[in-house]
Amino acid sequence: MKQSISLSDGEWKLMNSLWEKAPRTIAQLVSALKEDTGWTKGTIFMMLSRMVSKGAVRFDSSGRSKLFYPVLKKEDAAFYETENFLSKVYGGSVGMMVASMAGQKTLTQEDINELYAILRETEKETDK
Repeated sequence: MKQSISLSDGEWKLMNSLWEKAPRTIAQLVSALKEDTGWTKGTIFMMLSRMVSKGAVRFDSSGRSKLFYPVLKKEDAAFYETENFLSKVYGGSVGMMVASMAGQKTLTQEDINELYAILRETEKETDK
């Protein structure tokens, strides 16, 4: 079952760190995110607490340090954010989004080839 949990930009940074390697302690997260964000231990602790309440992260405190694990799957988070974005910006229409990108000349030939390949594969799966 896909989870519908909305993540802020900062929470995405934390989740990406946990998806990359889990479990992690707060100290490990501070170290991993320090160069990119400059966040302190207190900031990360506050964000993790919020994310635990949302159901995106869980922790195990049976050892010396609390270990944090992602509960939310990256694929589920990406799907939810994509659906939310499409709905908000393009009224749920993938076609309108692609047309907008094509109209702005932002699609490279590689992007176009990738889109064709995705559509061909989806068409094969739909025909089954």
